Amino acid sequence: MTVKIHNVTVDARDAYAQSLWWTQVTGWQEAPDDPNEPEHTHCWIGPGDGSPGLLFINVPEAKAVKNRMHLDVQPTDRNRDQEVEWLVGIGASIVADHRQPDGRGFVLMADPEGNEFCVERSQAERAVSA
Repeated sequence: MTVKIHNVTVDARDAYAQSLWWTQVTGWQEAPDDPNEPEHTHCWIGPGDGSPGLLFINVPEAKAVKNRMHLDVQPTDRNRDQEVEWLVGIGASIVADHRQPDGRGFVLMADPEGNEFCVERSQAERAVSA
């Protein structure tokens, strides 16, 4: 027996603000029949094709320790370094830089609420170094 992943759920201090920030990052949108509102305690965004999305849920406590699970993202229209620069410009922070001189590696970042995620090389960058 197997399961289907329906959503990835992220605890948030402000689910609405997190949904807006991650919409910028992913290009995903809220559900057209259930738009996110500032007073909502649960805010969802997704790719719109029935695939799993991100569900942000308000919790009273702030993030306190390292995530046990995180997202790995790959830029689609920039290279990794440009993506990292852009993400910092919209409120992310660099937690640890694991880029290597040969171009491999990743950057561990945190969203505005401190949730970690990694930025990997784009598919185009991977193809060049293959």
